[in-house]
Amino acid sequence: MTVALRPGISACPACNAAPAAEALAEVEMDGQLALSLPSIHCAACIATVEDELSKVEGVHEARVNLTLKRVTVEAAPDVTAEQLIGVLGRVGYEAHELDAGMLRATATDKAGRDLLMRLAVAGFAAMNVMLLSIAVWSGAEGATRDMFHWISAFITLPTIAFSAQPFFVNAWAALRHGRLNMDVPISLAIGLAVVTSLWETWLSGHHAYFDAAIALTFFLLAGRYLDHRTRAIARSAAEELAALEVPRATRIVDGVEEQVPLAELAVGDTILVRPGGRMPVDGKIVEGTSELDRSLLTGETLPVFAAQGTVVSAGEVNLTGPLKIRATAVGKDSSLHQLADLVAIAESGRSRYTSLADSAAKLYAPGVHILSALAFVGWYIYAGDLRVALNIAAAVLIITCPCALGLAVPAVTTAASGRLFKKGMLIKHETALERLAQVDTVVFDKTGTLTEGLPELSNPTRHTDDVMRVALALAESSSHPLSQALARAVRDRGLQPAHVTDIREVPGYGTEGRLNGVRVRLGRADWVGAGDKVQETSAWLSLGDGTTHRFVFSDALREGAEEAVRALKSAGHRVLLMSGDATGAVEAMADRLGIEYWMAEARPEDKAARIAALKADGAHVLMVGDGLNDTAALAAADVSISPATALDAARVASDIVLLGKDLSTLAEAITTAQKATQRIRENFRIATVYNILAVPLAIAGLATPLIAALAMSTSSITVSLNALRLR
Repeated sequence: MTVALRPGISACPACNAAPAAEALAEVEMDGQLALSLPSIHCAACIATVEDELSKVEGVHEARVNLTLKRVTVEAAPDVTAEQLIGVLGRVGYEAHELDAGMLRATATDKAGRDLLMRLAVAGFAAMNVMLLSIAVWSGAEGATRDMFHWISAFITLPTIAFSAQPFFVNAWAALRHGRLNMDVPISLAIGLAVVTSLWETWLSGHHAYFDAAIALTFFLLAGRYLDHRTRAIARSAAEELAALEVPRATRIVDGVEEQVPLAELAVGDTILVRPGGRMPVDGKIVEGTSELDRSLLTGETLPVFAAQGTVVSAGEVNLTGPLKIRATAVGKDSSLHQLADLVAIAESGRSRYTSLADSAAKLYAPGVHILSALAFVGWYIYAGDLRVALNIAAAVLIITCPCALGLAVPAVTTAASGRLFKKGMLIKHETALERLAQVDTVVFDKTGTLTEGLPELSNPTRHTDDVMRVALALAESSSHPLSQALARAVRDRGLQPAHVTDIREVPGYGTEGRLNGVRVRLGRADWVGAGDKVQETSAWLSLGDGTTHRFVFSDALREGAEEAVRALKSAGHRVLLMSGDATGAVEAMADRLGIEYWMAEARPEDKAARIAALKADGAHVLMVGDGLNDTAALAAADVSISPATALDAARVASDIVLLGKDLSTLAEAITTAQKATQRIRENFRIATVYNILAVPLAIAGLATPLIAALAMSTSSITVSLNALRLR
């Protein structure tokens, strides 16, 4: 028995829509066109897209970014997005136009290059300082020892000033806001080690901690870089939604068409939307008939008939006939910005999550600082020597292993991310694994997530070859998704189209032509004379002799969908289904997969509100979705996953990207995340044990620079080996 969770009825279903690209609009931004390519996935895709676009006259250069699933095209002003989208469509790649002027420059990983450069400088300097330290440890005395210390100082000071900047900046930011993080004890340990070492060198002392300070910096930078490389560059989903907004529209003034930027449109303007284009604003149809594709926006698999008086919303695709729209909401009042606001609110809520490393820092940092201060005070009272007291305080800070704690999280996340990557999952967010480990409720979208999102002919053998050939001739002349699916199925049977003449598409109804002088039609049931039979997703063919033939379509399950739901339920997780699709289709899918709780005809705000309600009840929610209408829900959930085929706005709102088509790895991903969290806690305990063993040596005044360096290296290697157990 299934339980339906039904949202309130919307007087305006089109208000569910969110932005996407306008296929016919032209962008001219410094000679650049930007297209989103949600279906590319490998090096072969890159080569094909770049080669095909380079063949277009006027295109100077085409560069594909696989991570962002985007192509940037340098072209002459007369090259339009419509041309490029058509070229890619003919070779099997879906493309949507992006507003190049609103996209941030994220093509290069500046943060990663910066960390790598600081790591390289620290590593090179550490090798040289360590060589000098070995000479001191081997017995160098007097002037020779002092010379080696001064050379080490000249190497270490500029290196620390450059390489340790990330720790100093983060520590200062935390202290300025009255809180502690892991970078505070790290920065203090590095700074105090350098200061005491300079003092010792100036006074011709026997011990200096230059080697320990620079080794500490190197190890921590290595951990920080590993952490950075485990995830893709995070971009704001709200900004991506704005970039997907239609940049231009065709406005009709006194019967004359003119291309204008979206910002110039006003309420009351009449806008022309051609077949294949997307609605640039919210409005009402004043002229024309067509069908609207809302699948990416609301999850509805069946195109919706649209005629005069139909309310439309930004982002809906006009399929078959030209439409004139009277604008009722533009700019910030449109559904695009309403959805962007939902996403921004959800993202801000997620930012309040505290990582395990920061939680540990709240306990670790005060304890280390208090212990170091007590050591300083105790030795100053006991020995009366400020120099001795300061050296021991510095030794306590260094040997308490901020290096091990700094590596505890990135070492594990790198190992876990590598394991999940082999299973087809890319971790994007630094705390995604920790949040995934807490999941007890999983919410699925339907279309494009549990299903492939493409209609398939489910009764091909029911019809004779002659009927299929006539259907092929009519279907190939239409851009309707059901017609395209029918054409693919007939071609797969090896059939050729019948000789149908005078073929024309009747917007909103179907395609008709003449076969041996008799009119034949493919389209809506009532149009071809089959009555009002719309119980299933279907198209009807009339041969003009009074007979009609029904072609039934279904949305095929995504690979591993049944296994994923079964495994999640076996693991004790609660599974829900939320979709903008019709009630019958959602209920059938829930029954097929054994999902007890489901919600149909859900708007974006309905999905986000339902997830907020689940979280308010104490649930830890994983959202899996791919559509623009899922973006707010993806951002609102505790953790979220999107397929690689999802649109950019959905992918960037999620924490994890499913690179392949197989959903069966979802349950294993949660298990891996739970093991990773366990390893992180183990690493914290290992670091604590090392501190318990090493701190007495430091407090007793026995922690020479050699002992400090060995303690740091041993603890770092141990936590790294423990992390590798995940593989």
